[in-house]
Amino acid sequence: MQLRLADPAARAEWSSAAVQFAGTLLFNLSTGAAVWAHAVAAQRRYVWVPDATGSTAFLLSGILGMVAVAAAAGLIDLRSRDWLAGAVNLLGCVAFAVSAAAAFVRKTGVTEDEWLANVGTFIGALCFLVAALLLLPRAAQPR
Repeated sequence: MQLRLADPAARAEWSSAAVQFAGTLLFNLSTGAAVWAHAVAAQRRYVWVPDATGSTAFLLSGILGMVAVAAAAGLIDLRSRDWLAGAVNLLGCVAFAVSAAAAFVRKTGVTEDEWLANVGTFIGALCFLVAALLLLPRAAQPR
């Protein structure tokens, strides 16, 4: 009911958070599956589905976040910290999606592109850190 009454920017922001939460749960499932897969080599290919699904959810979340920011700050506003944080966050979501695609495990148990999977994860995490730092409140200016 509350979402129906909210303005479009607030609805996009809430939807972004909800989808990101689902993606986080899927990533946690993926991490648990990865730990199990290393213990049972025959299970390695089952790790990819929650990882790819979580990455897709993060990508959708990043897009919805940018819709919310663009509704408030404008389509492109390089002076807005909120807009920059949203754009860097979306870049991190894209890096995670590339990482998930590269982490595909073939039936032979070999990862498609291990280097790209690791680099994509690192860049995505770095982007998420930078986006969070951009949103930290600025220190008060001395008078």
